[in-house]
Amino acid sequence: QAQLVESGGGLVQAGGSLVLSCYASGLPFSSHALPWYRQAPGKERELVARISSSGSITYYADSVKGRFTPSRDNAKNTVLLQMNSLKPEDTAVYYCNTAYATRDYFGQGTQVTVAA
Repeated sequence: QAQLVESGGGLVQAGGSLVLSCYASGLPFSSHALPWYRQAPGKERELVARISSSGSITYYADSVKGRFTPSRDNAKNTVLLQMNSLKPEDTAVYYCNTAYATRDYFGQGTQVTVAA
């Protein structure tokens, strides 16, 4: 079965940057899209950005346009999320996701906290 492991979260001041990483195993990585989601306390999980299997960015949430950029390295089975100009409202647990063999997979998530 597929496994996703996120890393790179932490505490950052408003205006700062972080790069999140998601390592995927157990699936044909290069043929799968791996979107990024986030869930803030008391809120539903929301789609943040999506990168297709070919590396095209197919979705950005309006709230992150111009600040967040997903990318992927198929040789390393890894997707990244470059996050710039971070705001306190970006505070959330960030997850990568994929659908494989009729199942939907999320990693354990990585916490991002943006201090005002």
